[in-house]
Amino acid sequence: MRESVGLLGTGRMGTAIGRRLLAAGVGLTVWNRTPARTEPLVADGAVAAATPAALAACEVVFVAVSASADLLAVLDGPEGLLARPDGLRVVVDCSTVSAAASARARQLAADAGVGFVAAPVSGNPAVVAAGRACFVASAPAAQFAVAEPLLGRIGRAAVRVGDGEQSRLVKLCHNLYLGVLVQALAEVTALAEKGGADREAFLRFLGETVVGSPWVRDRTPALAAGDLTPTFTTALLRKDFDLGLAAAREHEVPMAVAGLTHQLVQAAIGRGLGERDLLSLFAVQAQASGLAPPG
Repeated sequence: MRESVGLLGTGRMGTAIGRRLLAAGVGLTVWNRTPARTEPLVADGAVAAATPAALAACEVVFVAVSASADLLAVLDGPEGLLARPDGLRVVVDCSTVSAAASARARQLAADAGVGFVAAPVSGNPAVVAAGRACFVASAPAAQFAVAEPLLGRIGRAAVRVGDGEQSRLVKLCHNLYLGVLVQALAEVTALAEKGGADREAFLRFLGETVVGSPWVRDRTPALAAGDLTPTFTTALLRKDFDLGLAAAREHEVPMAVAGLTHQLVQAAIGRGLGERDLLSLFAVQAQASGLAPPG
């Protein structure tokens, strides 16, 4: 008998997670606030549910939503997942949400007799689709043990960092670093190009050096072409900077470089690039440097 797994949220990330589970032979039931967005997974073999509560018979349910309020909305209420748990053992939340919302979700699950694994994902939907995602998880060891085999079918690594909400902060630290990295890459690329170097050649060189990375190499074609098709939007990056810098204030950790990058992310959104890729930071940098707009 196939494992019965649920998935709440079938946007770009949820769909990538769902396809990995289906490819692993898992029986998948899905729900999304906009029902039409479940259709690609249904075409691949998933079953669509009318409400989150309808997934409560699944042993494990993954959640992939955009914001803290969305996480609580799909769990709580008369039609929420936790309203009538019937065989549900563990909720695995792969969203990037605040630690406070995560703690509230964990308490809702505990009150319903259900485990809760906070497992935000590192990697955009294309990385997830390729099986190269990494998960950072926090939950009691026994609850993580239920989720870990499924996380291993989706991605290449799942690392447990604590019992509570530690994974939320770790993921925010990851995304703060990503934003700073993109801004630094935008600045040095603009400088090289303004000085006469070919953009694609510079990026290809950088990717082969000790400061290169798989991310730089993966994104070189898009940045060279000025392709801002969204993989992770500038608006979502701003949300994570809002959360991450709030955590830094709470813990009294100065983050001067991240704070400046936050304002540059805001500048990109102010120019109408909120729903474009986070590489929009280069578009802003190019304009400020007197270069032709990318693309």
